[in-house]
Amino acid sequence: MSQTCIYLDYAATTPVDENVISIMAQHMGFTGKFGNPASSSHEFGQSAKLAVEYARTQVAQLIGAQPAQIVWTSGATESNNLAIKGVLEHFFQTHPGKSAHIVSSPLEHKAVLDTLHYAEALGATITWVQPDSTGAITLEAVRNALHEDTLLVTLMLVNNEIGSITDVAAIAAAVRAQGALMHVDAAQATGKVEIDVGTWAVDMLSLSAHKTYGPKGVGALYVGERAAPLMQAQIHGGGHERGLRSGTLATHQIVGMGSAFAIAGQKLEIETSRMQNLRAAFLHELEGIPGITLNAAQTQTVPNTLSLTIADSSFEPAYLNGRMAISTTSACNSASNKPSHVLTGIGLSPEQAARTLRISFGRYTSEEDAVNAAKALRETLDALREM
Repeated sequence: MSQTCIYLDYAATTPVDENVISIMAQHMGFTGKFGNPASSSHEFGQSAKLAVEYARTQVAQLIGAQPAQIVWTSGATESNNLAIKGVLEHFFQTHPGKSAHIVSSPLEHKAVLDTLHYAEALGATITWVQPDSTGAITLEAVRNALHEDTLLVTLMLVNNEIGSITDVAAIAAAVRAQGALMHVDAAQATGKVEIDVGTWAVDMLSLSAHKTYGPKGVGALYVGERAAPLMQAQIHGGGHERGLRSGTLATHQIVGMGSAFAIAGQKLEIETSRMQNLRAAFLHELEGIPGITLNAAQTQTVPNTLSLTIADSSFEPAYLNGRMAISTTSACNSASNKPSHVLTGIGLSPEQAARTLRISFGRYTSEEDAVNAAKALRETLDALREM
């Protein structure tokens, strides 16, 4: 791995914390807790189950939930699918002939957008709440989109491309008052903002381990009391996880997620302050450079994520290759070679979107890294102007 290339793509994925790796290794080999958590007749399975349940408690504590409300999945994509399809299919089964209305926004992750397009094919109608001029999804806009027969509202807590924070606590209260269910994609939020489903009127909340210094391939869905009886399983075959998600549990990945979430909770306050300092140092180094726009600057954002649009039409993000690892869009969008739907959704042209950089700091980013990355961008833009 290059030691000169600065990693600033933490919104795409995070490295697994070394403490998490150590704990995961204890649940893989023969001398560890490798048993099947569903094998309750012997101590190998029992010890694995205890580890899984402890991890369930760790995840629950970070979001203010009860352990029994955590359903293990393979990641936030599956969690989003289970939440949306699970509610929709149950509704169609119990209300034959009736239409289902769902509210969401065009700024959501592809895991939500593509699932909603599938829902439309099944007969659901979708109202797309447009962001305001700052890129925020407001309470007023969601209220205006609600119908008497709205079944579900699904919105992300932290946007994965511009870092904007949605006031899901206020929105969820309005949604519940209307009688609908509230689903939140919180994959980008854990370890960055406080989450408390115990006081928020949120019914389902999707989580990912690999965005929070845990392993890839594991996630969870918080399922509240209102949502649990209104969901249909998407994976069948054994009735695991309260009958909502069958399959042998990956003990080592689950304990990794639990450990990562416990660490995230412990570091939340200090890391938030550190990210604010990194952001300030990065932006300070760019002061005075013309033609750089900070997207979502007028709305509340997480401090670790910056979205910068470069005005110079000759600029290409590829000019920074080898100096810093960054994104121009989400990892799920990058393979399509299409402009980011988030950036065009907040009013940027396809050409502007192509000249937009997503800078995301993380646990292993130093202030020197932030300053050097900004200097690299400054030098690149200076060279283009000279040309």
